[in-house]
Amino acid sequence: MAVSSATFSTFVSPQTVSFLGKPSSFRLLHPTNVHMVRTLTQATASKTDTGPRKPRGIMKPRPVSPEMQALVGVPEIPRTEVLKQIWAYIKEHSLQDPNNKRVIICDDKLKKIFGGKDRVEFLEIAGLINPHFL
Repeated sequence: MAVSSATFSTFVSPQTVSFLGKPSSFRLLHPTNVHMVRTLTQATASKTDTGPRKPRGIMKPRPVSPEMQALVGVPEIPRTEVLKQIWAYIKEHSLQDPNNKRVIICDDKLKKIFGGKDRVEFLEIAGLINPHFL
């Protein structure tokens, strides 16, 4: 069944037809060349924003509760830094259970942050610090 050129042109733009009509164009579509064309296109594309971006998401500093301030020492801090400082505090004060290193034995400062719990598993920490971000 033959397709008329009018029907064909409604599905395919004239630029595509002219592109596909050139034998040299097929070389660009070869898998080894597609990567090179993509790389050249990305290298020549101009970047719209220059310089460092503002922190977003978990990297953005957020205000913290007074209990958290007592532990980390600053009024605003990113979640990632809070977790690092809590982990450093745990290591510094040897608060890991010697039999199961995933369990943290809470002292008075950590009990205030972790809702009065005596023992906390490491994976629970991220959830327990949520209420302290205002």
